[in-house]
Order: sequence, then structure tokens, then C-alpha cells
Amino acid sequence: MTRKPPVRAVGYVRVSTEEQATSGLSLSHQKTRIVAFAKASDFDLVEVIEEPGKSGKNLKRPGMTRALEILEGGGAQALVVLSLDRLTRSVKDLGHLVEFFDRTGTALVSVQDSINTLTAAGRLVLNVLGSIAQWEREAIAERTAAAMAVKRHRGEKTGGTVPYGFDVDPEGRLIPNPREQEALKLIVRLRTRRYSLRKIGERLTEQGFTPKKGKLWHPQVIKKIVAHLARSKRTM
Repeated sequence: MTRKPPVRAVGYVRVSTEEQATSGLSLSHQKTRIVAFAKASDFDLVEVIEEPGKSGKNLKRPGMTRALEILEGGGAQALVVLSLDRLTRSVKDLGHLVEFFDRTGTALVSVQDSINTLTAAGRLVLNVLGSIAQWEREAIAERTAAAMAVKRHRGEKTGGTVPYGFDVDPEGRLIPNPREQEALKLIVRLRTRRYSLRKIGERLTEQGFTPKKGKLWHPQVIKKIVAHLARSKRTM
């Protein structure tokens, strides 16, 4: 019977500054556990990447980037970690990682969590985690959209730049700017008549209307105003 070749894998270990001092999850401990697992599971560890003093709040870490590049480049078939929280503490980023492993055809192995996506059961667990991540992203988006709609209905500023047609009072609420409201009406009329963004800008300039920033009506500025008007109409 022909023996299967060992799975090429890259190990990844991480600790934050606080964890180095207070927990048992030191780099050397994680590495020892990963090496022992690899030997017992017939994995060929091509490298163990160490990431000291880095938070797991996002994936923007040099070591994490290098590990993913090795996998995507075909240098390894699997990523081995001691536990999922060594990869990330963000459900959103876990969702991105699930998509990465699926897209690249590579595997994730988490020793303590007993997850091995080289097996059907492991893939099922990771897909469930990915579904939870997707659900959380969609739920957050829905809650944010609902909150913004309520703020707009109350006439409150929703963050970012003040929309054209309004000013902000001392209490942070949006109040109509009469002159800019006239410009908005003109934009709507001209857009209804299928004027191009550039032509609309020319007409606004001719009638003495100015944008909130600068003196010229760039097509992209008008495009954003039109999009904002469309969104506001949908939430009314």
C-alpha cells in the first residue's frame, strides 16, 4: 500500500504583550505543541512563524500576512495554530479567513479546538463558523442602516460630512440650508430631464450655486449628491 506524502504545513504562533506576561500561551509553548502535533499527524512543518507582541483584533500583522502568502503561493497546504484565537479575535476576520481557505484550497488546523479542515467534519465546523461571521456582518449592517434612518428622520447628523442642502446646529442636528435646498431642487429637475452630471454642474454654476467645498462642480460631487438624495427617498 502506497503511503501518502506528508501534508506540508506552516505553523503560526502569536502572543500579545499582555499575554506574554500573564498567560501560559507563550510563543515557545505554542510552538512546542504545534511541532508535537505535526509529528503525530505526519505533517511536514515547512516553517513556524512567530508573531510576538501583536494583538488579534485584526489580520494586519506581518507574520499573518507571510503565512497567508505561503499558503496562497503553494508553499504549504495547511496552516496550523494552537487555537483559533491565535489567528484572530474578530468574527468578521474569521469569516474572511474561511473565504481565503476555501478560495485557495488550503486547510486550517486548530490543535486545541480539534478543527482540521482536511476532514469533512472539520470543514463542516469551519463552514458553520463562517456562516456565523456572515450573519454577524449582515446583522451589524442592518442595525447600522436602521440607526441611520432614525437619525435622518429626526434631522440629526449621521456622521461624516454634512450632506449638501443642510447645515448643523449647535446641538448637532441637521437644519436645511435655504440656498442649497434650491440647488437640490434644480439638480432633481435637471436629472429628471436626463441632463449629464457635467451639464448639471454647468447650470448650477450659471445660476450662482456653489458646492460646500471648492468653487467648481465636479461630476463626482454631483453624483454623490444624487446618490444621497436617492437613499434619503428610500428611507422616507
